[in-house]
Amino acid sequence: MFRIGIGYDVHRLEEGYPLIIGGVKIPFEKGLKGHSDADVLVHAICDAILGAVALGDIGEHFPDSDEKYKGISSLILLKEVNGKIKNLGYQIENVDSIIIAQRPKLFPYKFQMRKNIAEILEIPVDRISIKATTTERLGFEGRGEGISAQSIVLLRKI
Repeated sequence: MFRIGIGYDVHRLEEGYPLIIGGVKIPFEKGLKGHSDADVLVHAICDAILGAVALGDIGEHFPDSDEKYKGISSLILLKEVNGKIKNLGYQIENVDSIIIAQRPKLFPYKFQMRKNIAEILEIPVDRISIKATTTERLGFEGRGEGISAQSIVLLRKI
């Protein structure tokens, strides 16, 4: 039996925060503001996985009102989400994601992002796809106000 889930996340870009996407710290004059490390890519993947097994969303499992998640690496949250689906008898077949940002250019970091996520999910890196695109300066991403990410996952019952 297969299950499909979709996830979306967005965070505001602000000075004084690190820019962490896919578990990679990217040099940039602004970072993503959030309760955790605000990793939009990993948050979208978490939501896609949780949605595939009808377990709600990341905010239900790791609320921003809980201080134990303040500043936490989103890769830790992804590891917990992966444990939840394994306990239900599922494994991840593949992940396809897209990051929407006008700047910075993300190509140099995509392979490390894939490696980080594959390691946490305990699947081969060739099952993780990460794309990046701009919005041709349209919308909040195009104006450099924030970054968003979308992800879709396929799970298989084991």
